[in-house]
Formats: sequence, C-alpha cells, structure tokens
Amino acid sequence: MQLFYLLKNEWMLSFMMVVLLILKVADNGRSHSSWIRIFNGLMLVLCVAGWLMPTVEGEAFGGMFFSYKAGAFAKNLLCTGTLFIGLIGEDWLKKTRHVVEFYLLIISTLMGMCFMISAGHMLMFYLSLELASIPLAAMCNFGFEERRSGEAAMKLILSSAFSSGLMLMGISFLYGATGTLSFAQLTLMSSYEPLFIIGFVLLFTGIVFKLSVVPFHLWTADVYEGSPAPVTAFLSVISKGAMVMVFAYILYHVFGALNDVWYTLLYVLSIATMVIGNLFAIRQQNLKRFLAFSSITQIGYILVGISGSSAEGFTAAMYFIVVYLFSNIVAFGVITHIASKTGNETIDSYKGLAKTNPFLAWSMAIALFSLAGVPPTAGFFGKIFLLKAGVGTGNFVLIIVAALNMIVALYYYLRVIRAMFMDSNENAIQPLESGLSLRIALFVCLAGIILTGFAGSIYEYILNLNVGL
Repeated sequence: MQLFYLLKNEWMLSFMMVVLLILKVADNGRSHSSWIRIFNGLMLVLCVAGWLMPTVEGEAFGGMFFSYKAGAFAKNLLCTGTLFIGLIGEDWLKKTRHVVEFYLLIISTLMGMCFMISAGHMLMFYLSLELASIPLAAMCNFGFEERRSGEAAMKLILSSAFSSGLMLMGISFLYGATGTLSFAQLTLMSSYEPLFIIGFVLLFTGIVFKLSVVPFHLWTADVYEGSPAPVTAFLSVISKGAMVMVFAYILYHVFGALNDVWYTLLYVLSIATMVIGNLFAIRQQNLKRFLAFSSITQIGYILVGISGSSAEGFTAAMYFIVVYLFSNIVAFGVITHIASKTGNETIDSYKGLAKTNPFLAWSMAIALFSLAGVPPTAGFFGKIFLLKAGVGTGNFVLIIVAALNMIVALYYYLRVIRAMFMDSNENAIQPLESGLSLRIALFVCLAGIILTGFAGSIYEYILNLNVGL
C-alpha cells in the first residue's frame, strides 16, 4: 500500500491510460464530445484525489524514485493545469481527428514529467525526460491540415534530440568522474575536477535548452506558432513548469557544492534571456510567437530567483509557476477560442475586441497584466518574491537589470491591451459564444490571478514544503 501512495499520481495516470485504451478498443462510435467529457471527468478525479490523498515520503526501486512533499505539490499542480488546458481546448478538440490518441499522448507526457520530478537517479531523470518530450513532439503535429504544424513537430524533435545528446554526454562524464549516477552519491562526490565540471556544464546546457534560455531559445517561437493553440499552452505552462522545478531541485540538492559555477552561468544567462526575450517580443504580431518570447523573458526572471541559492529561491520559483500557470492558461484560453472560431491569431485582429467580446477582452487584459507584473495581480507578487530571492546573493546589478526589463515588458503587453480596448476596427471579431468548459476554466484561473497574490498563506505553504528538503 505504501508503494501506491509513493507513486499515487503515476498509478492514477496509468489507470487513466488503461481506461481510455479499453474504451477505444470497445468504441461503438462515441462522439468527440463524449471522449472530451470522459477525459475531463477522469482528470478531475485525478486532481481531486491527488490534492486530498496524503503524501508519503520515501524511496522506491532502490533509490531511483523518491517521493517528497514539494514534488507531490508540483505533480498535483501540473495535473490541475492539464485539466484546465483540456477545458480551454474543447472547441479545437471537437474538430481534430484522433482525439483519443491526443489524450493518450498528453497522459504519457504528464507521466514522464511526474517521474522526472521524483527521479533520484540520472538514468531515471533522463528516461523520464524522454518520455515527456517525444509524445509532446507528436502533439505538435496534430494540426494535420497545416504545414507549419509538421514543421513545428520536426523542429521540436530535432532540438530535443540535440539537447538530449548534450545531456547524455554530460551524464556519461559525471559517471566517469564519480562512478555513480545516484543523486544522493553525486551530492557527496561533487568536486571541481575538470571532468566533473564538463559533465555538469553539458547537463546544465541540455536542461536550459529545454527551458528556452537564451541562446538556446531559437526553436521556441516557431514551435509555439506552428503547434495547435492547446498544445502551445501545454508547452508553455506544463512542460516549462515541470522543467523549472526539476532544474531548481537539481541545482540546489544535487550540485549545491558547485554553487560558484552555476551562479555565474545563471547570472549571465538570466540577463541575456530577459533582454533578448523582451527585444524580440516587442516586434511580434502573431500572438503565439508573442507569448513564446514572453515565456522566454519569464524564464529569465525565474533564473534570477533561482540564483538566490536558498529555500526562498526554490519557493519563489515554485510560487511563480503557480501564478504563471493561471495567467498563461487564461491568455491561451482566449487565443484558442478565437483561433478555433475565426482563425485569427494576430494582434491587429484583436482590435476592438472589447466592444464585441468584453469577457474575452477583459480576461486577456487581466492575464497580460499579471504576466507584466502589474499590481494587484498575482504576477506582481510573484516577481517581487523572485527579486527578493535574488537579492540574497547581494548582486544588485542583476536585480536592477531585471527591474528595467519589467518596465520594457510593460510596453509590449500594453500594446495588446491597447489594441483590444482603444483601437477601432471595422472588421472586428464578431461576438463569440463561449462554452461552459471555457468559462469555468477562465473564471477559476482569473480568480487565481486575483486572489493568489493576496493569499500569503500559499507562499508560506510552499516555503514549508521546501524547508528541510
């Protein structure tokens, strides 16, 4: 029974996959709407059970897998975010072919992320990362009628293969230097030997490639633009969220002795990521490319918080992922709904949206305000905590650069808001009917954007999960 509690999320995801496969084999002509209700229902049960069931800390499979409270929180958060993405993507899913196969790919990717978060060994981490990456590339290709969707899938699989190769070479060097790949042993055997440092840098490079950190970001905008909007939302929110949490854990608890090395790397890369992400976001017209460079910039802010090298840094990164999840799901919910109804994805096509679709316009505006860090949204508090954690190192140059980039970011977020509320358009998007699933997802996430910042207990709860980790 203890093994079930240790792997509760993984067991439940496996059960979901088996149920969907059985129902698919015994399919008697179910409609897409029926499959959507089945998946959302199963996902809701998984989320409720995940949050309510007790978290048992311990190891399994000889230390390859270990369960801890912060990891359980991260898994439940990712599963909840996947449920919301399923709700906002309902209109698109009704039109796509192979809806069951799409859900199976989502579950496979999510399972890989859960195993990755609980990995206690480099091989478990690597295999879990591949399980999370390969189905995701297949999901990018689900815009079967569009050539750019196939291109996005090809670019993602090639970039993933390249980063995985770097990571695997780094893991090989780490094994050559220490004779072990166990996280617990690597923590004790970390050293400044050249072979070990090279292995760490290669592993670090492979991970930041997945995070779209500059200069390893070139695949991001094309993949985001070419993928169907719900898949782009999954890439931006769930995939990045999982990698941030694993990245912070590995730096703090496996390679903490190399703090001088990875702090220098974070310092340089965070500045480059914030500046380049902002400069490219300013000139974007396509909203998915716009949010791609926005997500790159947000990763730069997260690196500032992680550089704090403390429990507050880990906590700030996890808290910001919560805020980022709510904000991006709302933004992509609006984009997905409008794109599925009209095919419009450009900023200019959103001119006058506030007059014809005020609910969608206000939802998008609140999400963008949160991403920009404007009070009283939760994004403001999230960035304050990241900067506060970064100040712990005493490097005020980094904090000043981050603050200046936040001011620049405000300009291009307001550009979209101005188009919706102030610009007129004779061909404005006509009033669109929002389904119940979309409204539920948007209302819940909007409430999260407004209330999370004022609920200080959430930050304290996450901090308590990380104390003693």
